[in-house]
Amino acid sequence: MEIEATPLSPQQQAYNDGGGSDQRAGAGTGAKPLYRNPVVVVNFLLMAVGTVCGPLLFRAYFLHGGTRKWLTCLLQTAAWPLLLPPLCVSFFSRRRRQREESATEAAPLSLMSGRLLAATVAIGLVIGIIDFLYAYGLAYLPVSTSSILVSTQLAFTAVFALVVVRHRFTAFSVNAVVLLVVGAAMLGLNGGGDRPAGVSRAQYYAGFAMTLGSAALYGLVLPLMELSQAQHAARAGAAVTYTLVLEIQMVIGITATAFRAVGMLVNREFHGAGNSRRSSEVRPRRGRLLLYAR
Repeated sequence: MEIEATPLSPQQQAYNDGGGSDQRAGAGTGAKPLYRNPVVVVNFLLMAVGTVCGPLLFRAYFLHGGTRKWLTCLLQTAAWPLLLPPLCVSFFSRRRRQREESATEAAPLSLMSGRLLAATVAIGLVIGIIDFLYAYGLAYLPVSTSSILVSTQLAFTAVFALVVVRHRFTAFSVNAVVLLVVGAAMLGLNGGGDRPAGVSRAQYYAGFAMTLGSAALYGLVLPLMELSQAQHAARAGAAVTYTLVLEIQMVIGITATAFRAVGMLVNREFHGAGNSRRSSEVRPRRGRLLLYAR
């Protein structure tokens, strides 16, 4: 989707001015394009594999009797410790360069400011809610329907980008928004014609609304992340580096995982995980019925 920017605010202009000199310097030294950067290519491939395989695995879990939605949410960000090795390498490299340049000043442990950290934690909580809504919808919708509804996040992103970071609509973005909205509307008018067996009409429409809500929230998160990074760069006078992006992703993963762990504790899903070998049975406890899935 192409977007055309309006005149920039002073903060955004300072952000671009601060990063522009680095880009021009990199161009003069023969810097590689982003698509030739092996780190970016690996990240792209991992995102592609996760985007394709994740919904299929989660849907297969629900089709085979799984009921723990908070568990599927937790698995979506539980791999955040994999970011620790590259962050440690970056920190030690930064500390070595700092020692060579100045023997008195120590390299900071993190590149994030206090405001950016607070904004990232808040975004992590929203991501936790988004993934719960997505998991709830995937429990009652086919993968094809869920994927179409999730794709409407592009339309929500375009709208919120206009409101939050002042990105203007173009003919291409308007065309994409219209097509996605019409597609979602046609699914809604279908009246549950693709409803899986064993799913009631109320569950189908609840899953439909939850998935659409997760797409809307995610469409809001992306412009908020861009705004928080631009404001950080404008205040700190530093460009948004790959290390900083990794730190942001790790904080989001920690926050979202902790949020889902609390949800599992409240819903006693940790206790249910210890009985995964048992067949489905209903047990009363404290006036409630707990369902243990296979």
